[in-house]
Amino acid sequence: MGTIVARDDTQGLVGRARNGGKSRTTYDRLVSLDRETNTVYEAKAGAWTAARAGKSLDAAERLMGRLVTGHAPVLDLGCGPGYLTAALRTDTIALDPAVAMLDLLRDRLPASIAVQGEAGALPFATESLGGAVANAVLVHIDRADLPMVLAELHRTLRVDAPVELGMFGGDQDLTTVTTGDFVGRRFSLWDDDHLQDVFVGAGFEVAAHRRIEREETGHWPSLLSSLTRRRSLPDTVGPGMRLLVCGLNPSLHAADMGVGFGRAGNRFWPAALAAGIVSVDRDPRHALREHGVGMTDLVKRSTPRADELDRQEYVDGLARLERLCAWLRPEAVCMVGLSGWRAAVDRKATAGWQDRLLGGSPVYVMPSTSGLNAHAQLPDLTEHLRAAAAGR
Repeated sequence: MGTIVARDDTQGLVGRARNGGKSRTTYDRLVSLDRETNTVYEAKAGAWTAARAGKSLDAAERLMGRLVTGHAPVLDLGCGPGYLTAALRTDTIALDPAVAMLDLLRDRLPASIAVQGEAGALPFATESLGGAVANAVLVHIDRADLPMVLAELHRTLRVDAPVELGMFGGDQDLTTVTTGDFVGRRFSLWDDDHLQDVFVGAGFEVAAHRRIEREETGHWPSLLSSLTRRRSLPDTVGPGMRLLVCGLNPSLHAADMGVGFGRAGNRFWPAALAAGIVSVDRDPRHALREHGVGMTDLVKRSTPRADELDRQEYVDGLARLERLCAWLRPEAVCMVGLSGWRAAVDRKATAGWQDRLLGGSPVYVMPSTSGLNAHAQLPDLTEHLRAAAAGR
């Protein structure tokens, strides 16, 4: 197996930032498993494992059936005592935040590759993994944190890598279980459509999705999703955003680079720096974490040129964007490029604040920052971004 190079730029901390007198959560919070839940697993790992002897291996079998040949290792994300690890390839990396679970895994599978870590700050090189399974583990994170956790998984996977993901159906953010043998764990529940929106925003194609009702046991429905890592750009979004920047769609260069507007000739980042809305060049995670500036795309399909998109893609993308805004409630949305807004909303739209809101958020539309747009100069683009960030 090739060497897995660890990252050193995520710390998994929680901090606070100030913006115009408002305090908001910052995003150096890429820890994923709820701390209260992890405490339960650390204390009761043995009892939890004994209670789940003979756990279904369906997720591992589905992943094995979709893997392509090659030498990139596979990730068992939130491996617990290694039920699925044992059914996967020998080069599978088993990752879990609970040391007690990893101790049980090593007892059962002495030759396993075990790593203590968090899903939101994976210690693996970009595009180093050939697939992943995460069965009923991402249910233990707040729903608003899932986009960034999936963005991190997207970063580590190779293009077209398969993912098998198991979640629970319902409608709740992290809520504590108060009955049973493992009181204190907290779960988030999802409706099918909302969850699939998040997958698409994170740069994954939903190859298959099914819901299994558990009415006879009183348990939540299982939501089983087969995903494929697209050559796309994951959203960097979260709660408390000051500004959500929306491009038309990722270029192939941006998708491969992992940074929106990342090409050297694009003026977005120079304009954003000059406007004072970011402080680090071409670093969307820093922009979100330190300045509350999120980033998404109207259409997630990457293309060499935006003019390869059709109107229906813009319309469908706008519907997803509106749902995203209704969920996370950014203070404002800045659409970079008039063509997408004109195609989906108002063919006569001009730059500036628009009459239509998206999910309750005001929308500012500005010219494209592409170097191909000779009509807009850097000072003009800077002023547009400054106006969008200032709010309506």
